[in-house]
Amino acid sequence: MRALYFENASKPLELREMPDPEPGEGEMVLKVHQCGICGSDVHLTKEHGFYPENSIIGHEFSGEVVAVGKGVSGFRTGDRVTALAAAGCGACEACLQGTPLFCPNGIKNYAGGFADYIRVSASTSLLLPQSVSMEDGALVEPLSVGLHGVALAKMEPGAKVLVLGAGSIGLAAIHWARKLGAGKIVAMSRSARRAEMAGTMGADAFVCSGESEFADVQAALGGQPDVVFECVGVTGALQQSINHVRTNGTVVSLGFCTKPDGVIPAISTFKQVTLIFSMAYSIDEFRFALNAFDRGHVEPRLMVSKTIPLEEVPAMIEKMHKGESTDVKVHARPDL
Repeated sequence: MRALYFENASKPLELREMPDPEPGEGEMVLKVHQCGICGSDVHLTKEHGFYPENSIIGHEFSGEVVAVGKGVSGFRTGDRVTALAAAGCGACEACLQGTPLFCPNGIKNYAGGFADYIRVSASTSLLLPQSVSMEDGALVEPLSVGLHGVALAKMEPGAKVLVLGAGSIGLAAIHWARKLGAGKIVAMSRSARRAEMAGTMGADAFVCSGESEFADVQAALGGQPDVVFECVGVTGALQQSINHVRTNGTVVSLGFCTKPDGVIPAISTFKQVTLIFSMAYSIDEFRFALNAFDRGHVEPRLMVSKTIPLEEVPAMIEKMHKGESTDVKVHARPDL
């Protein structure tokens, strides 16, 4: 099969011919239909120590079951599924609570969606309802990230919300904040090119960051935000969020900054800010995001601005890394 191979951060991503995967006990093999490029695919493959070396990348995928291993029940060949790109031991408290990404006994990596085939754990796979397309299935993962962050905020009904960043995670946060009871929502980014998309996802106003951003945000919200979702992941964004939020407000970091980022603790102390770092999602949240498509919440489909063949993924990731792409979410299909 063809697969997008990550050797290490010093080498470019490469499309290689590799052996087809075979399912072990409790596993399945999918024929990949669609896989989305995540910001982590773009940035973490350029930094040492974050992605497993000598691996296949891609964790936002959907596909068709083509092989089922021993001990698997509830799935058969031909089923359309999406899956978490990791699994835990299945027996610890974290796994039994549906949060395998916090398994203390080790997490097995099941990423590898940028390939013709991928091996997944049946325990963290979900069937796609008939009303949900394969394209939708590949959006469940980023939607789940946004859902988890919004859930952690424990917003009061009608809360004033500011979302920093208008990439796929920021847009997902806007979507869920709207669905889960926020009042006014303001999206903020460096440029206004995604203002219309943010509005479609549920934002009431869009503000460009800059000298007047504090006045602009408060004018749009009618005061300081109760909750700020930081979805940028660059140095300075956390302090920027703390500066914006009201006294006794909440900041949720979904941006995944990998560099040291200085903040001024005294500002958070004086304002008594609640600061929460959001990590991925639970299986229940993954299922909730999937079922949202089945319930007719189709706005997230608009995030996919381009679908490309597998062989174009390395060049696209490099283009994104250089900041030369204006796409929100790019999907790859091996069959193109």
